[in-house]
Order: sequence, then C-alpha cells, then structure tokens
Amino acid sequence: MSRRVVRQSKFRHVFGQAAKADQAYEDIRVSKVTWDSSFCAVNPKFLAIIVEAGGGGAFIVLPLAKTGRVDKNYPLVTGHTAPVLDIDWCPHNDNVIASASDDTTIMVWQIPDYTPVRNITEPIITLEGHSKRVGILSWHPTARNVLLSAGGDNVIIIWNVGTGEVLLSLDEVHPDVIHSVCWNSNGSLLATTCKDKTLRIIDPRKGQVVAERFAAHEGMRPMRAVFTRQGHIFTTGFTRMSQRELGLWDPNNFEEPVALQEMDTSNGVLLPFYDPDSSIVYLCGKGDSSIRYFEITDEPPFVHYLNTFSSKEPQRGMGFMPKRGLDVSKCEIARFYKLHERKCEPIIMTVPRKSDLFQDDLYPDTPGPEPALEADEWLSGQDAEPVLISLRDGYVPPKHRELRVTKRNILDVRPPTGPPRSQSASDASLSQHTLETLLEEIKALRERVQAQEQRITALENMLCELVDGTD
Repeated sequence: MSRRVVRQSKFRHVFGQAAKADQAYEDIRVSKVTWDSSFCAVNPKFLAIIVEAGGGGAFIVLPLAKTGRVDKNYPLVTGHTAPVLDIDWCPHNDNVIASASDDTTIMVWQIPDYTPVRNITEPIITLEGHSKRVGILSWHPTARNVLLSAGGDNVIIIWNVGTGEVLLSLDEVHPDVIHSVCWNSNGSLLATTCKDKTLRIIDPRKGQVVAERFAAHEGMRPMRAVFTRQGHIFTTGFTRMSQRELGLWDPNNFEEPVALQEMDTSNGVLLPFYDPDSSIVYLCGKGDSSIRYFEITDEPPFVHYLNTFSSKEPQRGMGFMPKRGLDVSKCEIARFYKLHERKCEPIIMTVPRKSDLFQDDLYPDTPGPEPALEADEWLSGQDAEPVLISLRDGYVPPKHRELRVTKRNILDVRPPTGPPRSQSASDASLSQHTLETLLEEIKALRERVQAQEQRITALENMLCELVDGTD
C-alpha cells in the first residue's frame, strides 16, 4: 500500500495576515495611470507611493511609523511635468529615491528624515537621455550610485548618479517596448523581457546578448522575469489562450523549461517578488485580490506551490520590504504594502514558531546598505557579491547620509571597512542641546511676530481715527 509523502520544507506553513486598521495608511489618492509597475516602493525608513497630481507627476513619501489618516495637504515630491511611472529606493542609501516619468526624465531625490513643511520640488539631479517615456528603474545591487533606466524608446541606459554621466547605453538590443529588467545578485547580468516575446540575458558592459529564448510564454501580453538564487530565471506570462503561466528556465539551456505551470485565466500581469534568502517567489497580479507564493528548489517539480493569501479588495499596486526592514522577533519573512484605491495596507508573511529565540534558519545573512563596489570599479569589469549583514540583533537603519553629486568618477571616497562608529554620549547631548536652542529661537521669533502684528493693528486703528477726525 503506497503512502503519500509530504515534502519537507520550513516554509510549508507560511501564512499572510493583513495589518490592523490603525496600521494602514488612509486617504492616499493612488495614481490611476495605466502602467504595469508596482506604484509603490518601501525601505526600512520610508514608504513611497505614486499619487494622482494635477499638472504633472508626484509621489508621496511617508515615514513608516506615520500610519493612520494622511493629511490632504501632506507635502508631496513634485517636479515631473507628466505622470510618474516608476519609483525605486536606492539600496545603499535609505534617504535616496529615483523616479521615472512620462516626461522622459529620471529624477533622483534626497528625502529628509524630518517631515518637510512644503512640497519637495528640487531633485538632487535630473537625468536626461531618453527620447520617450521612462517606465522602468532599477538600482545596481552592489555598485554605489549605479542606476538603470528603460524607456519607450526601447533603450536601456545605465547612469552614474554621482556624476550624472551615462555609463552605458544599450540601444541596439531591443526592437520593441521593454516590459521588465532585472539584475542578477552581483549585477553582472541583466534579464529583460520585451514586446517581441523574447527573454534575453544581457551582459551590459559588453553590450552583448549572452542567451535568449523566443516565446518563453506564447501569449502576446507582457512577460516578467527575475533571477533566482541558483542563477535560473523565473518568468510570468500568458499562454496562447490567455491563461496566466509561470516558468523556470536555465540560461545555459533555454531549449526546454525547467518548469512550466498554467495558473488561471485572469488578465492582470503577474508581478513576481523574489526573496533569495528563502527562495520564495510571491506573485501579485494587478487587479487581483490575492498573493500566491511558491518555493523554488532543486527537486522536481522545482516550483512548489505553498499557499495563497486572499482578501476582498483588488490591489492597485504592491510594495515589497527588503529583508533588513522585517521584524525578526515575530518570524516575519516578508512584508507587502498593498495599494487600494484610497489607502495602503501592510500584509505580513510569517512562519509560525513556538520559540522566541532568533531563528537562524529563517534569517541567513542578507544584503546590507553598504555597496561592495564603486561605479568606476564595476564599469572596469569588477564584480562583487553584496555585503551581507546579520539580522540577529534586528536591523537599525543608519543615520541620514547625504548624496552629493560631483563631477568626479566616484561619489565619495570608499567607506572604511571597519565597524561603523556608534554615536557617542557627547554627540547625542550636543544634538539635543542644538535642538533645544533651535526650539527656543523659534518660540522667541513667534512671540516677536505676534507682538508686531498687535502693534500694526493698533497703528491701523489710530490711522483710521485720524482719517475720521479730518473728515
């Protein structure tokens, strides 16, 4: 008598749960632009969402702790003259975000740690090189200040944000609109999908297509592709009969898929969010009300269905928190920020564990905020894996670091390799003293303004009396 063997996996019981109502972000006018990007970007400090804006494009940046109802006059990041299509946080500086727009430009912004009083309108730098709308942005995973953009002109440009220069331009590779671009773990290769139904692996520094596969998915609707930890390519697309489909491919042998599974007949593009630490891929379809997740392993059938998180409301977009922003004490392995029409709702994925101790098997060392290379080192041909950090003591975001645009080939001198200097007690007391002094000065100024207003009112009254007396 045969007995069904259950596959062993520590992620078999991952479950999703929406955050409580008071942990959501309410009254946000999420953008209605027809574009297949996630409309949301998040890091351990901030949540950024593309919003509706008259007379141009804008996005809102909220500190993660600022939950609840968002004031309708809350400052926005404005500067684009047409709708914003994509936003992406710099992986090496939690205060720097890039935005791409229908106005053909890319803007890079420095977000202050405090809440600004008025709209942020001045980017650190504006990157101009595309002739049509720019719809895709992606920072290099290991090199400092290297940003990729892809536009409706079928061109991929790789920029050095620190100098504003174009490092590389791939303008002969794609004959049609580019649907997605993804770096591999060390940033030496790109995986792209295109309207011509071809999946390509590109070496950007050589400007060469290393491998390609035509009709990885036979349908005409857009494909998406991401690199996996093993170096395979995970894709989502559509069959000829418009059924949604997922695939796993080995770039060394593109003839046959490692795995190919049909899903359902919905028409929303599936956005894949891949976690290399757990090798779980989460599929979020625009317009869907569910998140499906699969574990990718070396055992057949290679892509193993785990579970589905379902809710009532369809999603307009989705943000995916980097691993260093998760709560390790709650065994949280992923956190999404689901966009509704007027709000953003966190969704937490956890692995149930009885112990309160740090779970080493759930949290291997993960990429931290320090770059492994400078831009010119990467351009010269060097590769380096991400600089890893441990999450054992929970991740603490670094202090505010300013991005300076220079005319040199590199942004700053290489950071020291030793442990970061902790803030001393004297530094803390000095900053506290400075803050108290500023507050006292503001209070004195306010009192002086009020006194002057009273004096002006009294003089106006005297003037009126004099005028009445002469009449």
